[in-house]
Amino acid sequence: MSRHETPAVPSGGGRCGTVAIVGRPNVGKSTLLNHLIGERISITSRKAQTTRHRIRGIRTEPGVQYVFIDTPGYQTSHANALNRVMNRSVTVTLSEVDAVVWVVDATRVDDRDMRVLALIPPSAKVVVALNKIDRVTDKKALLPLLERLGRAREFVAMVPVSAKHGTGTADMLGELGALLPNGEPMYAEDEITDRSERFLAAEFIREQLFRLLGEELPYATSVVIDKFEQEGNLRRIWATILVDKANQKSIVIGRGGEKIKETASQARAHMERLFGGPVYLEVWVKVKSGWADDERMVRSLGYGDF
Repeated sequence: MSRHETPAVPSGGGRCGTVAIVGRPNVGKSTLLNHLIGERISITSRKAQTTRHRIRGIRTEPGVQYVFIDTPGYQTSHANALNRVMNRSVTVTLSEVDAVVWVVDATRVDDRDMRVLALIPPSAKVVVALNKIDRVTDKKALLPLLERLGRAREFVAMVPVSAKHGTGTADMLGELGALLPNGEPMYAEDEITDRSERFLAAEFIREQLFRLLGEELPYATSVVIDKFEQEGNLRRIWATILVDKANQKSIVIGRGGEKIKETASQARAHMERLFGGPVYLEVWVKVKSGWADDERMVRSLGYGDF
């Protein structure tokens, strides 16, 4: 997807490469990607494990093009087919990229972070993004954490950042740019992601499920775009929310259909901002029992695309 039609980046003498953004669930990977790209292409919520797909976000500056890959948070607790496929996408990504951003929460680093670090190949060039420093009142308290992380392995740099406010991201980009190989841009300079509007529409609906429903129910849902049509600047979209159990369907719909209406309204507003035009959106709910435990179903829904 691109912002508008412009010619490709001129050739000659620049750098271009891929950078994986990895970390345990809920450390701010998607928020960081969105800030780096300047658009909300990766969905976010306060709940962990919101991201389920590898999403490429593209940032182009004079002489350098960064291709960031936002990965699902590596899951160590639940072993259903969906989480196995998502974990596999993390390990595959780490074997393919030119550099890695390991995102940790400055307010809490624990064994889950170290298990993610252990997945990163020893030869990888790793920059630590010490995120959420806006929540750390005494910045001197970061020093023991930086020393602890420095003993874990050799990093290219450790950069305190706030993905929410953008603090420190310029320093992080400087470190990463020096790690990228010389080469031609992979994408036109106006492109911000390799994902289609159809994919992004499904993600915006799923984001609202995470934001508007309870703690557990969003993890039992997925979204299918049944039809996506465009006439001029108008997009017409028909979508289905899949749930695992019959009683979940009534919760997603809500009393008098209020919850599904709010879900569709909020998702449509985000689509219109990103797509730059009006959106007609219809959303239904369907029961598909056991979908998250069926690897064939999980893959048919687009999870695990490498």
